[in-house]
Amino acid sequence: MDHPHTENLVHRLTTIRDHLEAGMDRREFVRTLVTGGYAIGLAGFLGVDDFLSAGDDEVPIVTALVREDPDDPWSLEERTQYVPAEWYASVEKAIELNELLARTAFTGYLGSAVVPNSYERGTAAVSVGLSSDLESIREAIDGLFNGVSLDLESIVDIEDIQDRPDDIEPRVIDSISNPDIPSGIACETAESIATLAPVMYDPETEQEFFVTAEHAFNGGAEPDSDRLSLPTENDDSVELGTVEHAHPTEDIAAIVPDNRVRPSNVIDAQSPVRVRGQLTRMGLADLIARDEDLEKVGAVTGHTSGAIQGFDAVTCFTDNFCRYGQIRWGGEMDLTDGDSGSVSYYHDPDGEDEDVLVAGFNNARTWWPGQSYVWGIGAYTLNETYGYHF
Repeated sequence: MDHPHTENLVHRLTTIRDHLEAGMDRREFVRTLVTGGYAIGLAGFLGVDDFLSAGDDEVPIVTALVREDPDDPWSLEERTQYVPAEWYASVEKAIELNELLARTAFTGYLGSAVVPNSYERGTAAVSVGLSSDLESIREAIDGLFNGVSLDLESIVDIEDIQDRPDDIEPRVIDSISNPDIPSGIACETAESIATLAPVMYDPETEQEFFVTAEHAFNGGAEPDSDRLSLPTENDDSVELGTVEHAHPTEDIAAIVPDNRVRPSNVIDAQSPVRVRGQLTRMGLADLIARDEDLEKVGAVTGHTSGAIQGFDAVTCFTDNFCRYGQIRWGGEMDLTDGDSGSVSYYHDPDGEDEDVLVAGFNNARTWWPGQSYVWGIGAYTLNETYGYHF
């Protein structure tokens, strides 16, 4: 039986239209949505027409930020679709409770993630990783999770990192015949190899960045000092540029291009694809509900694909801090040393055949028994935190 909180939220969401007026100003409209149970970030994207067009027991969600003009990175527009209000209410409750878990950070908490169920089931779960006794933890937190199922897993031996084979040569570019450098190939710091990501944009400065994993720089990337280069088949390295921004918690480094070359929105897959935009938090929830996969192209393991295992994930397995706004997908074999910095993506169903939407970065993988996935920062998290977009 549905929990009263979910039933009440569904009722409020499906009656929002009764309170909308065509002449509402933007502030009043957003206030109406938030009062009706909409997440404030999502409410800011939507318009009155989105709600007036919804069917009975449906609500609109923003699934992606997409370039109207593929050649104009500043022409972003929101893509919306309609989903069951009951499902939306369950997912929002799971997001809220996952945030509560992360803030509480009780003893034994190693991380958690939001996992929507199908539209038909209309429910959602929170997957929680623990190093403590499961039953004692369940007794402590079960009361907080009425209406959302808990998936508790005991995680042990997290310090036992297993080495991966190091005899695989990374994929490097043949030569610099085009100043637009594709992603999915090897890039190089002074200390190690990583994978180059597609071009990332800062709308505040209208700057284009090369991007890769921050941990590829030994001891952390130093802005205005550390540089990124591109190895080639003929053993000559091409300088890409200097680190402008280092974000160690998110594990990304943004590099300002030198004049010779520039970053590209092309991913060097077997059949090259073009980044057209990025998925939102609710866009990922929609893909999980529909059992869709993500893909990636890494400099070492190449092209792989796998199921999405959760979003809004918190990972506290490494370092002395937790990482928030992560995506979990695929399996541990989808990532190895040298693949960090690659992006996960989904083919754009409404774009051209080669168009894809970025889900997030690939920064690490599981190495402990019982769980198998890749994790990395979500593109939506970078957008909400820094304004960056793809």
